[in-house]
Amino acid sequence: MNLHEQLGALESSLNTLLQAAASAQSSAESAPAPTSSREEARTVNEPPSLDESRVDEPTALNEPPTLTVSRPQRDAIEMTIGDKSVLLSAQGISELIEELSNVRASMSVEQPGGIAPGWRFATTKNPIMAVQKQPNGDRLLIIRHNGHGWVPFTFSPNMVIELYAMLTQK
Repeated sequence: MNLHEQLGALESSLNTLLQAAASAQSSAESAPAPTSSREEARTVNEPPSLDESRVDEPTALNEPPTLTVSRPQRDAIEMTIGDKSVLLSAQGISELIEELSNVRASMSVEQPGGIAPGWRFATTKNPIMAVQKQPNGDRLLIIRHNGHGWVPFTFSPNMVIELYAMLTQK
């Protein structure tokens, strides 16, 4: 799936969630409150889908929907926008991370140049790596991070020398 397809899939999924939240809010305003919420059981091993949702408690009137992320199971997260929730397995989380990172990389507002104080991160010790030489002399380095998955970097020959110098400094 190329970047444009991933962007389209992500936008479509988020739009579906937001539209569902808005329509549920509209329905809640015009209909009496339900006596019980509808629950859909889902196992962690099922293939994830961003458009699967279930209705929880209605959001407060006239408030914009907010995103809430919780971890009801060790190998899953639940994302809620407004009153629509999605349970994502490890595979679904990986797909979401990949789609979000591709979208973020294409935005005009760049990531900060420095590391913010208090920034939290998870490291991967001695990650698996793969290297490919590109036709223009650049090197493609792909590193597997436990949380982010495979992360690709392209280095010019000069940057390879700088990286080597940084890694071998005493």
